[in-house]
Amino acid sequence: ATGEFAELARDINQLADNLQTLSQSLDLQVQEQTAQIAQKTRSLQILYGMAACINGSRDLNDLLNRFLPELMELVSGRAAVVRLLRPNGYMEVVASMGLDPRVLRREHFMPDDCGLCGEVLRLGATDCQKGLDPCMNVLGMRLFGNEALEMVAVPLIHRGRTLGLYNLFLEQTDAPMRPEMKELLSSIGQHLGTAIEKTRLEEQTRELSVMQERNRIANELHDSLAQTLASLRFQVRVLDQTVQQSGDFQTIQELEQVENSLDEAYSDLRDLIAHCRAPLDNPGLVPGIEKLISRFRKESGISVYLQNEWRNARLPSNLEIQVARIVQEALTNIRKHAKAHNVRVLLRRDDGGNHQLLVEDDGIGFDSPVTEGGKPGEHLGLVIMRERAGHIGGELRIESEPSEGTRIELSFRYSSDPVIPPVVSQAAS
Repeated sequence: ATGEFAELARDINQLADNLQTLSQSLDLQVQEQTAQIAQKTRSLQILYGMAACINGSRDLNDLLNRFLPELMELVSGRAAVVRLLRPNGYMEVVASMGLDPRVLRREHFMPDDCGLCGEVLRLGATDCQKGLDPCMNVLGMRLFGNEALEMVAVPLIHRGRTLGLYNLFLEQTDAPMRPEMKELLSSIGQHLGTAIEKTRLEEQTRELSVMQERNRIANELHDSLAQTLASLRFQVRVLDQTVQQSGDFQTIQELEQVENSLDEAYSDLRDLIAHCRAPLDNPGLVPGIEKLISRFRKESGISVYLQNEWRNARLPSNLEIQVARIVQEALTNIRKHAKAHNVRVLLRRDDGGNHQLLVEDDGIGFDSPVTEGGKPGEHLGLVIMRERAGHIGGELRIESEPSEGTRIELSFRYSSDPVIPPVVSQAAS
């Protein structure tokens, strides 16, 4: 009996040990499940916040300015860059935060097969690179001094199509990136890719609306004012032939002046109609200005020197249109009034996003400043240029003296970089 009680006691103790082990295992599983649920909840909150940030943006520049600070705070990053693929086999930096301007100039355009970024674009999957030596070898300079950092590359994907990627520069760790963090960053990349495509489609819709409105205005001008001017030209010519027989030379001279003015007005109107009906192609601002200059050379025979320091900068389409129209109006004024032999067009910008456009000629100039209180129609083209500059928040300065030529300078600011300072702290990858 004593042996049976001893065996029963051992079984009870074993059962108690098993129950304790099971209880500890259950507690551990509950803790793990709780941690996973908390992580999932945190990820959903982050994605919701990112989605709200993205959906509340007005355009691509505003979208990226909202997105990068949120992303940097999420991962406690040292720097971040967003790159979009271009048709010429390159990827272009469209937004950045925390990078030295000298580095940005070096890598503004990079081949789309370059290093880790090229691999991520090809495979469409998030990846991480320990250390920045490969990037330093390509650029020929250090990105962050002697800091030990790692780079994460995340593709921007919309409906299976890779639009670009974003890079995060984080403090280097020995451990690989956690799967849940990689999954979260990839989800953010898909959200951002969808938002970028959405802004592109909205931009195309706006451009189509502008084109339709321009065609409507062109048709109205053709059906009304152009027909009226054509009729007036015909009537004046008939009247001129009648007066020629009377021998009234003063009247004949005045009629010729009226006839010349009508011819010039009719020609200007035809140019305006053709301009309104011109397709809104999208080669970029600099190629558009080069096209305007090439046409100006052919029409006027005037020598033009273009000094381009903007490289292939891309601006929002409404801003590009206003700048291109200012250049067009300046060249038109030179062709009609300046009697110039040489023209210089200068495009300059600095690292702070301050842009300068200068159009100057060696023509006859003029002696009266352009003011809002001038006579109706006087220097109308210059007044319109001032209005266009105001539409983009810029400033237009006009300097001219008789026999000293004319200098038109447009200054405006546009930067794709957020103005919020970068967050520098312990990486959380």
